[in-house]
Amino acid sequence: MAMFDYIIVGAGSAGCVLADKLSASGRHSVLLIEAGPSDRRFWVRAPIGYGATFNDPAVNWRFQSEPEAGLSGRPIYVPRGKVLGGSSSINALVYHRGQPDDYDDWQRAGNPGWDYHSLLRFFNAYEEVAGPGQTPKKMAGKLTISDVADQYHPIKSAFFEMSQELQIPHEESCQMMGEGIHPYYITTRNGTRCSSAVAFLWPARQRRNLTIMTGFTVTKLIMRDGRAVGVAADQHGRSQIFSARAEIILAAGAIGSPQLLQLSGIGPAALSQSHGIDVVYDQPNVGQHMQDHLGINYYHLANRPTLNNILGSWPRLMLAGMRYILQRQGPLSIGVNQLGGLVRATPDAPRLDTQLYINPITYRVTDPHKRRLTKPDPAPGFILSFNACRPYSTGSVSIKSADPTMAPSIHGNYLSDQRDLDDVVRMARFIGQLQNSPAVQKILAEPPETDLLTMTDDAIIDDFRNRSGTVFHPCGTCRMGPDKRHFVVDANLRVYGVDGVRVADASVFPNITSANTNAPTIMLAHKAAELILQSQH
Repeated sequence: MAMFDYIIVGAGSAGCVLADKLSASGRHSVLLIEAGPSDRRFWVRAPIGYGATFNDPAVNWRFQSEPEAGLSGRPIYVPRGKVLGGSSSINALVYHRGQPDDYDDWQRAGNPGWDYHSLLRFFNAYEEVAGPGQTPKKMAGKLTISDVADQYHPIKSAFFEMSQELQIPHEESCQMMGEGIHPYYITTRNGTRCSSAVAFLWPARQRRNLTIMTGFTVTKLIMRDGRAVGVAADQHGRSQIFSARAEIILAAGAIGSPQLLQLSGIGPAALSQSHGIDVVYDQPNVGQHMQDHLGINYYHLANRPTLNNILGSWPRLMLAGMRYILQRQGPLSIGVNQLGGLVRATPDAPRLDTQLYINPITYRVTDPHKRRLTKPDPAPGFILSFNACRPYSTGSVSIKSADPTMAPSIHGNYLSDQRDLDDVVRMARFIGQLQNSPAVQKILAEPPETDLLTMTDDAIIDDFRNRSGTVFHPCGTCRMGPDKRHFVVDANLRVYGVDGVRVADASVFPNITSANTNAPTIMLAHKAAELILQSQH
């Protein structure tokens, strides 16, 4: 039985940071266990590879929700990274911190030290921003965040003109906070994906006190007298036990971390008992309070070329591929989510409530479980898309069996709160204003496929129920807070009711942040590492 000081379960956005920070001094032995393979794969490292890894079972858990009553009874596809780097290795690259109020709300929920002012130093410590034309340095422990606005599709000028016409705040350079429409920062470095694995794990991998194990699925925590002392893990049907002297840190994400706690008897007692699992600690909040961003795409045919003309044409795609292989430049070196930002759907909104995506490409995912590239439409087009920043509906993650290889039940419970339905109408009307602006009308080849200004409220909601999908930001299933009756971990990320185990990933968010969740997850892992190391002194 191998023994380590720290065992980290999950090598995703958070786990790679924890492995780097906890092993940095050389004083602690660290084991990082990941169910998936190495990230040394072309479609993982190529930024445009998002379209390939979206469905690839080799690097993606490919979860599916239960049928959602609020979404016309549809199950929703829930991709999650199963590879070194986790979802930061298969996501759409957008880097956005959200709003200061997101984190201030974490502190207001009873978590001292989790306000934005206190957390800013962690963001500043690891972010390495590369401006237009700059060659970023390969600095160990730094996440490269690139401003590649000068490489984004020229159709972007129409949307800056649209913003001017509608008096929407906008910037023509990348932003990671603030109000308005702007090009998105992306996590790339010299034309390749800069995942959490690339930024934090690979520079640390040669340390003798760090062990990285891929292809191992952790099946349960080993408990002794109310303390987590190790983990059981399977590889190809062979089980091994790994022991922890100091702590076990769960970084398996908003789906995996509550699943592992429940499999270990730490969760709702009735759930454990129904599957023949011994109850270690009755904690009904494990797996509850899941929040996620739910969005929708509105498709438009363009009267000028867009990325469809390149990525949807084999000859042009081959030329772009050659350019990427030889120079690490061109459309394959950037993402498809090029413009967007946080705005107010109505002028009287008390906070920025809507995230926009404006993409110079259109594509349809007809069957997300087919292992294939997502193919762009043949005719030129663009997408206007939105999701509510801070939705009110909450869902859950629950094991279906004591078998750790069985995917858990994921229930988003989307649109169960009337306020979310009200937001759908307000935000769709806002998109309608964008559609109707002179600048957008000028680039349309025909009227919008979904004319949001003429539809009734009920028609907008019905369309949203039938076509919307997750934006892949699940969080909150092991919420952080001051009272074990309502939360799973305390402000130091220690699991209530048991010793020796913490959770450090997006599952501990007290509330969902307003934008993409990769940035806050990486930040949280840096703070978590500091809390863990401080507790040893």
